[in-house]
Amino acid sequence: MEFKLRPWEIEDLSSLVKYANNPRIAANLTDGFPYPYTEENGRVFLERFTTASPTNVMCIEVNGEAAGAIGLHAQGDIMRKSMEMGYWLAEPYWGNGIITKAIAQMVDYGFQTFDVNRIFARPYGRNVASQRVLEKAGLKKEGHLRDAAFKNGEYDDLLVYGVIRSDIDN
Repeated sequence: MEFKLRPWEIEDLSSLVKYANNPRIAANLTDGFPYPYTEENGRVFLERFTTASPTNVMCIEVNGEAAGAIGLHAQGDIMRKSMEMGYWLAEPYWGNGIITKAIAQMVDYGFQTFDVNRIFARPYGRNVASQRVLEKAGLKKEGHLRDAAFKNGEYDDLLVYGVIRSDIDN
């Protein structure tokens, strides 16, 4: 299925809210991603990520609509040369290979745009689909943190997947 990564635009508000307001999406993200996802949440998100330069959170556009997001988030202190990747995709587009390709594109973009050596993601242990797409996109499983997350009243494992610049350059 065709898609493109592009910067967010203020005009994306209605499709952002339409697709982000889904408990199955929120269940696989941090508590910083609210459910229900309101128009006000969308406005705050767009105000933040339409002004970032360089862009670190991209819109995943499918069929002319904002149907997801993928971003790289700077780390600090001793991890300042690392960025954490987060992503979500509208449920109607799950299983079409979009996220795998978007992850690979974002890794390339991240290494070309930012002065970092490592990009990583931390899917929940129960989110096997996210683990698979990370592996298909070339990230390697680096760790397994038992009961490291507390989401919706339950403990869950966090897995760590990463790629370093030399993995891509070789």
